Amino acid sequence: MRTTTKLALGTALALGLGATTAMAGTVKIAFIDPLSGPFATTGTNGLAEFKYAADQFVNSKGGVLGGDKFQIVPFDNKISPKESLIQLQVAIDQGIRFIAQGNSSGVANALTDAIKKHNRRNPNDRVLFLNYSAVDPALTNAKCNFWHFRFDANADIKMDALTDVIKANKKLKRTYLIGQDYSFGKAVAAAAVRDISAKIPDMKIVGNELHPIGRVKDFTPYARKIVASGADDVITGNWGSDMVGLGKAVIDAGFKGPIYTYYAAATGITRTFGAAGKNIIRLVQEGNYNPPASKAVDQYVSGFKAKYPNKDITQARIANVIRMLKAAMEKAGTDTDVVKIAYAMEGMQMDNFWGGKLLMRAKDHQMIQDVYITVHTDEGITHPLDNSKYGLRTEKVIKMAGLNSPTTCKMKRP
Repeated sequence: MRTTTKLALGTALALGLGATTAMAGTVKIAFIDPLSGPFATTGTNGLAEFKYAADQFVNSKGGVLGGDKFQIVPFDNKISPKESLIQLQVAIDQGIRFIAQGNSSGVANALTDAIKKHNRRNPNDRVLFLNYSAVDPALTNAKCNFWHFRFDANADIKMDALTDVIKANKKLKRTYLIGQDYSFGKAVAAAAVRDISAKIPDMKIVGNELHPIGRVKDFTPYARKIVASGADDVITGNWGSDMVGLGKAVIDAGFKGPIYTYYAAATGITRTFGAAGKNIIRLVQEGNYNPPASKAVDQYVSGFKAKYPNKDITQARIANVIRMLKAAMEKAGTDTDVVKIAYAMEGMQMDNFWGGKLLMRAKDHQMIQDVYITVHTDEGITHPLDNSKYGLRTEKVIKMAGLNSPTTCKMKRP
């Protein structure tokens, strides 16, 4: 929300506003994600990426609409839907009108419902939900709403890309599905079963199980079952500490086939896998920086690393959140009227900073963009991860993935 601070510094401090008080001419964006607990590393890395993107694409470029700056305000949700709703209300009470969240589709489902209800009950106090990473397909299908915009390819779009690659590898006959027991993990498994059945009917699914999210300390029993099943490959949507635990256990158990993942990189994961994960770990993602898509991408990634030596660009879509939000505000001619901004954003097309094009599909608010299949390796790496020599090199590009993918969204607009 654009605000003008008129209180003297001493008064502001006395009122306890401190660092959360917006400076004159600022657009505040609430970042609601885990900043403590088992997934804190993922959350704090995303927070750094948001701050960097805001500085690079907005604040250092003269701001938006004549000089207003973007300010990223962090809120720790401890990966809890209940805590996220509390933090959402705190953000709204502080006058924040833009909510960014991505870690956990369970949290995203809670937030989108709450924001929809809030906006219906408070037409003069509406907020927008900028979903940068929660990829449960339901969010742009049955649960779609005008106030929610997803900047990541959803689980179905990513699985469609992954299964195309799996189909092309004639050595793969048996696959094992494993994931976290919540909405996203279930969506990944359902998409894998559907796409494998349709595209690769001869492939046998030799395992399909879910495990508690964030609570498994030793994945060895799961790894032994995977190896014993005779699987040629593994598909998982695990992320954070669950990806580290599962991947390490599977590789340590002697598995040599490809492990197809959604989030198996950086925040300690790449360094943990190291040489053992070379040419085994594969990841579907929306950013391309090995090789860099452009000189600007090369400089952006290098600049982030220089500012945050112990972090990496791991969620390229964050840059596009900031870029598209700014473009929508400029198109709408306002950075406070979220209805006008939302109308400006839906259907918006622009260049993708990471290469190719972006389309915010109007009918369901699903971002359409190029998707990349990458491999964990130390060969051909311009930008390694985790201060190691390993990184993700692009093996295949799927142009405008999911452009014609179906949706059941029946959106009601204000």
